[in-house]
Amino acid sequence: MKLHIVTIGQVRKGPEREMVDDYIARFERTGRQIGFRGLIEHELSSGGGEDAEAERLLARCPYGARIAMLDERGKTWGSEAFSGWLGELRDGGERDLCFLIGGAAGHGQAVRAAAQHKLAFGPQTWPHKLVRVMLAEQLYRAATLLAGTPYHKV
Repeated sequence: MKLHIVTIGQVRKGPEREMVDDYIARFERTGRQIGFRGLIEHELSSGGGEDAEAERLLARCPYGARIAMLDERGKTWGSEAFSGWLGELRDGGERDLCFLIGGAAGHGQAVRAAAQHKLAFGPQTWPHKLVRVMLAEQLYRAATLLAGTPYHKV
């Protein structure tokens, strides 16, 4: 299964960019060993309102991809449960999974209708840069859990 982080806006140079790049690289090393085909980040331009942004987000997802939107009203998962969910999707033959991070106004109706999953990192509203870092880290953590490495300590 190939994973995609599809987001409105860009993370330029700085600590957030370094962290996202580091966790994606770590995921690539671990994830490919356990059956994931990669993790790709797609940064899209903002503007035009949430409906226009929603269309751009969905257009970057491969045909037939499973859609998971990040939203503060979504389901909160522990790391083990999140890892288990990813493993089930991978083992069930899913080809692509897209995690969508909307713009400042949130997600448009098209994304809300297309998303099979709504995920949250708690009830708080997080800056988009941090959401991207947290998602990349949790994807890496999930891969290490599935691989049985000691990164995740209980």
